[in-house]
Amino acid sequence: MSLFKRNTPLNKSSQDYNEWRNTKNYGPVKLASVDFRDGQQSLIATRMRTDDMIPVLEMMDNFGYECIEMWGGATFDSCIRYLKEDPWERIRIFKKYVKKTPLRMLLRGQNLLGYTPYSDDVVDRFVTAAAEAGIDIFLIFDGLNDIQNCEVAAKAALKAGKLVEGNIQFTSSPVHDIQSFIRTAQEYISIGATAVHLEDMGGMIDPVTAAKTVAAVKASVNVPVHYHSHCTSGMTDITYWEAIKAGADVVDVDVSAFALGTSHPAAESIIAVLKNTPRDTGLDYKKLVQINTHLKEVRKKYQEFESKLVGVDVSVVEHQIPGGMRSNLEFQLTQMNAHHRLDEVLAEVVRVRKDLGYPPLGTPFSQMCGAQAAVNVISGERYGMISKEVKAYVRGEYGRAPGLVNEDLKQKVLGEGEKPISCRPADLIEPAYDKLKAEIEDLAHTEEDVLTYAMFPKLGREFLEFKYRNE
Repeated sequence: MSLFKRNTPLNKSSQDYNEWRNTKNYGPVKLASVDFRDGQQSLIATRMRTDDMIPVLEMMDNFGYECIEMWGGATFDSCIRYLKEDPWERIRIFKKYVKKTPLRMLLRGQNLLGYTPYSDDVVDRFVTAAAEAGIDIFLIFDGLNDIQNCEVAAKAALKAGKLVEGNIQFTSSPVHDIQSFIRTAQEYISIGATAVHLEDMGGMIDPVTAAKTVAAVKASVNVPVHYHSHCTSGMTDITYWEAIKAGADVVDVDVSAFALGTSHPAAESIIAVLKNTPRDTGLDYKKLVQINTHLKEVRKKYQEFESKLVGVDVSVVEHQIPGGMRSNLEFQLTQMNAHHRLDEVLAEVVRVRKDLGYPPLGTPFSQMCGAQAAVNVISGERYGMISKEVKAYVRGEYGRAPGLVNEDLKQKVLGEGEKPISCRPADLIEPAYDKLKAEIEDLAHTEEDVLTYAMFPKLGREFLEFKYRNE
């Protein structure tokens, strides 16, 4: 029977209604704010400056969010590449204003905040430094759901006394099903995850599948289950309703100024629709008005980076490009005077993903498939040029492909007799921190500076030169 089935007559007393709702096992659903990470990443290509966030931080801290996700993902890259801000300082600034609500970051497992695997010592030091700077929750994932690539980061976070959410890349393909997601959830628990998080990075999972998966995962683990999706397809408000009915403990939202489109459902709407149900959030959406008013004005400042999606794009069910990747892909194609070829590129993404054995299209595989698809379309030749990232993927340098890689593509990359690696990729990477420290000792003043360089050596050096140029 549906958890929300309202079979009580409308004229029944409120006492009877409360007795009905109190028979349910699930309490209030909680909301996680992702405005300052995935919200702005999905809508304005992660260009929001810290100064534009500060005016609402105390209000957000007092609202009642389960956590505020504000770091990780593309924020680090964007800070040093475009904004010339120290991403480490952003954490400390948040901590000045956010006293009660945990801060969460999205971490790409062994890839940290970059796009290729790092050595274990760099991963350990990076996570430890982020914890010391003020990150409370590490939302850790591997783009292939290969959990051996998450273990070192999870261990470091737990050692620092922080929480670990195991982030399952929730996708659809011939090689993904509910049982595969249950296995991934259980593998996260085996490495110490304190919660699991189903992330539909493109908004392509339909409400029924989402509800069945949430219920199955929740039945298989004894930790909270979180749900995350994007509104690109137009299904996601309904999907959240069904996922919450199925027992999701926390859902990711934005205030309406940064909601919908390629982003996520609006906090105000979720609060309103759950009012007087067994999953009532207990929150007052009217307290978001001042926050929303400020962020509406902020968004206007970044109009040039806006996603050009109008309405919905149900074709995301096929191409599965995430919200954040779509806005960046559109921007890049526009710079190349090729925005009119977006539909061709998205169709080619589907074919490239199949050739690669159906990787979930989270970072870095959305970028990998999107970039290779763009090259295939614009050059007019499929795999006439193969990116170094695709070559590394085919060699197994990112981990285990979910399905079989196209044999013709394999032969182009591997050559005669070469086989993909089968061990954990980082096992083949020598410790690197001391070497990196020596390379940047002329500029690095702190361990954080070394780690900035470690993430993106060329870009990191340029940023540190900028940071210290007046000293």
